[in-house]
Amino acid sequence: MKTPNDKLAYLLKRSRMSRGELARRVKSKALQWNQPHISPDATRVRCWLEGETPRNPVPDILAGVFSDHFGFRVTTYDLGLGDGGSTDVALMYNPSYAATVEVVADLGRADVDRRKFLTATPFTAVAGVGPSRDWLLNTLDQEPEPGPRVRLEDVSAVKNMFTTFQRMDIFQGGGSGRLVLAEYMTQHVYPLLRRAHSDDVRHALCEAAAEQTYLLGWMAYDNGEHSIAQRYLIQSLRLAEESRNPALGAHVLAGMADQATLLGDPAEGRRLAQAGRQGLSRTTSPACVADLWCLEARALALLGDKSSAAHAVVQSERAYERVNLDEEPDWAAFIDPAYLHGEHANTFRDLGDADAAEEHARRSIAHATMQKRARRGAMSQAALAVSHLQRRDLDSAYAAGVRTLKLTRQVKSSRAVEAVQDLQKRMRPFGRHRLVADFNAQARELVAA
Repeated sequence: MKTPNDKLAYLLKRSRMSRGELARRVKSKALQWNQPHISPDATRVRCWLEGETPRNPVPDILAGVFSDHFGFRVTTYDLGLGDGGSTDVALMYNPSYAATVEVVADLGRADVDRRKFLTATPFTAVAGVGPSRDWLLNTLDQEPEPGPRVRLEDVSAVKNMFTTFQRMDIFQGGGSGRLVLAEYMTQHVYPLLRRAHSDDVRHALCEAAAEQTYLLGWMAYDNGEHSIAQRYLIQSLRLAEESRNPALGAHVLAGMADQATLLGDPAEGRRLAQAGRQGLSRTTSPACVADLWCLEARALALLGDKSSAAHAVVQSERAYERVNLDEEPDWAAFIDPAYLHGEHANTFRDLGDADAAEEHARRSIAHATMQKRARRGAMSQAALAVSHLQRRDLDSAYAAGVRTLKLTRQVKSSRAVEAVQDLQKRMRPFGRHRLVADFNAQARELVAA
C-alpha cells in the first residue's frame, strides 16, 4: 500500500497550480534539461501524489519547477522524494546550463542540511574522465570573447568574499570555514545564477561562482571529505566552462588531479593535469601552468617514472619564473614558492631522493614561516622529516616531526594530520626507540583531539 505524498500535495496546493499545469511545467523544464522524453500528464501527477516515486531525473526537475515558481530553493527532500539523484547527478558534466545550476544548488543545500548523507557516499575514481574530456573539447571550441571583463556589483561582492574564504583556508585549514562558505553559496550565490541575465553577465557570474564552488571542493578535500569535494569540483568545472575562462577550468582540473593522486590513482592524476595544460593553449596563466606541471610531477613520482618526474619539476619552475602576480587571478594566490617547493619536496620524497627533498622542503618552510602558513609549514616539515628518515637520521627526523605536530595543531586540516600519520608509519623500522615512542604519544594526542 503506497503512502500518499503529503509534502508534494502541500506544495502543489500552496503553488495553486493544477495537476495539468504542473505536468506542463515539468515537460518544459525537462526540455531545458535536454530530457525531451519526459512528458507527464495530469494522471501521472496524480500517481505521484498517491505515493509513486518518479524515476530520475524527474524528482530534480520537479524541484526545479517549484523553485522557479516560489522564488526560493525547493529540493527533492522538501517534496517528499528523498535525496533524488542530485548528489549522483553532481558527478556528471551536464551540457545544459539550466540543469547545472539546479544540480549545484541542490548539492549546496544537501551539504548544509544533510552532510551525513553526503559524507557516507564514496569517491568515484573514474568520475573525472568524462567531465575533463567534455571541458577540454568545449573549451578548445570556444572563440575568445572581445572586450573587457564585466564588472558588476554582484560579481564584485562574490569575488570579495572569495578572497576572505581563501585566506581562511590558507591560514586555518579547509575544515575551519567550509560550512560557512556552503551556507553563503546556497543562500546568496547560487540563487543569482538562477535569474535571467544577458550572456556577458552570466559569464561573469559563472566565473565568480566557479571560483567559490572550487574553493568549497578544495576545502572539503583538505578536510578529508572526498565525495563532497569531488562533486563540487566537477560542478565547478562546468561553471568554469560557462564563464569562458579556460585558465579557471584548468585550475579546477589541477584540484581534481591532486585529489586523484592523493587517493591512489596517480595515472588519473597525471591525465587530468595534462588535460588542464592542453586547455590552456589559448590563454596565459603561468601560475596555473606551474601548478599543473607540479601535480604531474607528483603523479609521475608515484608511478615510478623518475626522469619524467624530474623533468616536470623543471618545467614547473620555469613556468613560475614567468609569473607576474599583478596579472594572475585571485584564485592563484596560493601557487607560490611555499606551495610549489613543498609539493616538489613530496615528489622527490616519493622518488627516494632525500637530498632534493630536503632542499625543496627547507625552501618551502622558509617561505611558509614568513607568511605564517601553518598548514603548508606542517606538510613541508613532514617532508623534511621523511628526508631525514631516508638517511636513517632519527634525531633530525624527530625534531622536524615535533615541529610538524606543533603546526598541525594550529589548523583544521586532515591532510596535515595524514602527514603526521605517514611519519608514524615511516618511523616503525626504528622499533621501540625512545624518540619514536615519544613522537607516537604526541601524535596520538593530536589525532584524538
